[in-house]
Amino acid sequence: MNNNKQKIGVFSSGIKKIPTLSTFLNAEEIYHNPTQPQELSAIVGWGRKANTHKAIQFASKYKLPYFILEDGFLHSCGQGVLGDTCCSMIIDRTGIYYDATEASDLEILLSANPKLFFDNALIERANTCIQQITRYNLSKYNNTAPTLARNALPKGEKVLVVDQTAGDMSLKYGYIDDNSFDEMLQAALDEHPTATIIIKTHPDVIAGKKKGCLPLKQSNPRIHIISDNINPLALIKKVKHVYVATSQMGFEALLLNKPVTCFGVPFYAGWGLTDDRARPPLSVWKRRKNKLTLPQIFAAAYIRYSHYIHPDTLQPCEIEAVLDYFTLQQQQRKNTQGQIFCFGFTLWKLKYIRAFLQSPNNSIHFVSSAKQAIKKGFTPSSQIVLWASKDKTEAQKLSQQFNIPIKAMEDGFIRSIGIGTDLTAPCSLVLDSRGIYFDPNQSSDLEYILQNHRFDPPLLKRASQLQTLLLAAKISKYNSGKTLPLRLIKSTAGQKVILIPGQVEDDASIRLGCVDIKSNSQLITIVREKNPDAYIVFKPHPDVISGNRKGAVKDEIIDKYCDLMLDDISITDCLDIADEVHTMTSLVGFEGLLREIKVVCYGLPFYSNWGLTEDRHYLKRRNPKRKNAISLDQLVAATLILYPRYINWKTGAYTSPEFIVQQIQKNIAHQGGKKANKIPVLSRKLRQAKQLIKGVIPKTV
Repeated sequence: MNNNKQKIGVFSSGIKKIPTLSTFLNAEEIYHNPTQPQELSAIVGWGRKANTHKAIQFASKYKLPYFILEDGFLHSCGQGVLGDTCCSMIIDRTGIYYDATEASDLEILLSANPKLFFDNALIERANTCIQQITRYNLSKYNNTAPTLARNALPKGEKVLVVDQTAGDMSLKYGYIDDNSFDEMLQAALDEHPTATIIIKTHPDVIAGKKKGCLPLKQSNPRIHIISDNINPLALIKKVKHVYVATSQMGFEALLLNKPVTCFGVPFYAGWGLTDDRARPPLSVWKRRKNKLTLPQIFAAAYIRYSHYIHPDTLQPCEIEAVLDYFTLQQQQRKNTQGQIFCFGFTLWKLKYIRAFLQSPNNSIHFVSSAKQAIKKGFTPSSQIVLWASKDKTEAQKLSQQFNIPIKAMEDGFIRSIGIGTDLTAPCSLVLDSRGIYFDPNQSSDLEYILQNHRFDPPLLKRASQLQTLLLAAKISKYNSGKTLPLRLIKSTAGQKVILIPGQVEDDASIRLGCVDIKSNSQLITIVREKNPDAYIVFKPHPDVISGNRKGAVKDEIIDKYCDLMLDDISITDCLDIADEVHTMTSLVGFEGLLREIKVVCYGLPFYSNWGLTEDRHYLKRRNPKRKNAISLDQLVAATLILYPRYINWKTGAYTSPEFIVQQIQKNIAHQGGKKANKIPVLSRKLRQAKQLIKGVIPKTV
């Protein structure tokens, strides 16, 4: 499609309802059953469906271009028949890729002179994409667990026969007849006499939306039918040979270097990579004369032929962005498979916790005791998740009895608009299998990442760009508080401005991460003692300002040791006027590092002891010991990219920190700026009640 906005005509209400259709087609307007052909740029129809005849006739009568639409090869995190919006689409001017009876844009691409079409840069992109697809088991539909369950397949040599949905247009136009599937199954049995023949049922059949071509019951004991919705690539990796009619799984098998036998003519057949059993006289073989490599076919089909929209932004993107999005889903789901038993979660958190622990086919149970967990079916393969600051007693009973580690959950570092004690759902959480970031007495996944991860240049560049985005957007953890009137700052020229961020004094990070200074008053006193000439600004914690948590400082302490208290001001504004941040364990210290401000730590926060801060104390434990050799980019990459998990609440899927920052920025602008933490008690109670209802009542995200 060209860059000019187009006016498109459709004759299908189903096509008209596709929410991203205008974006895919670069269309200014979509007309359903148009009557003014002179206003139109083109007519579109869906594949080879019977209901496209009217559209084709209209386009022919008025000499308008006719484009055929179809789902792309990387559809979504779910399935179209279950309502998931596709993030890739085919827009073909000539035919459609699965119709082997005539040419398509894809076949024309593949039939071109390879030396002219497939340059080195394109092939390099294709190879990189193939590596990512095969490493993370990415497929057309991505609503399965990324790995196979233990004992999911029989032992010994296995051969895969792929079933498809009855009536699928790719069968009709791929030279498949009524006997083809029976012939394919018999060929697999005959050609592999000692192997188990696995029949993979189509996901739409499993979902109960369509019927398959092979019976779900087979009398041959060598045949094993898989009716569970398992990951296609994970399955293909376990088999020796793959038989298909026209299924895309055949091409995915080629990506995994498996031999593929085709009984029909899919888009990847006839180019020298497959064992083709369709009858020789077909005209398609005369058109497909090139002998191509796998990266060449991939580049044509997945990169040049397909169009992509990012699931988060719903804007056009390249294939790499979609693959990164699917990879993120698989990486996060991999850690939350099976049965998960959750301890220490208050009622209002239950709904959003489910979203952060989502994985296909897992089950999540909220329990209060080890006995209750066992009664609900806890097994040695189950997982234990604990809200990090809650009592561990019951969770530890299970952990010790079954020798299973506890995973700790806690708010992430870019959390929300509004504070947690107002029952505001977070955009990010961490799930830590070793400890938790605010407890320096033991290791954590964050600490492990900082010590062991290989921070390659692209990741460090991404971290630097994320840092720039955060600062430009003035985003922090809670994103509340009023704008700072600069007239309040009375420091003199050259006078050092020190920001002391207040903390919740009964918070676990104080209890576990502080040595001698454990209260806001103590911190203020010692900072003034060591900096008698500085201009000291104290910023109370938002939860304390709201009245929800403990940590208020007496007026006499403020008057004696501080020059200014900014009680309900945005923390990013406070950081803008600071030369130094002095803190016990506050996240504001990390946010100070992002702004390249000197940070002095009086406790042991996660960002201390790495050579980036001035530290009053050092870790006493030696195994493992933090090393003083990390950069700020490494700290940002670990803390904001690799360690947390983020949720896009519009889609309910995992997302990136960059998207969350942009969304928070938009939401702040939409509400007219950051909101004050100090509000009337009744208003706060109503706000909390509203959030409680949202958190408890089931509703599709």
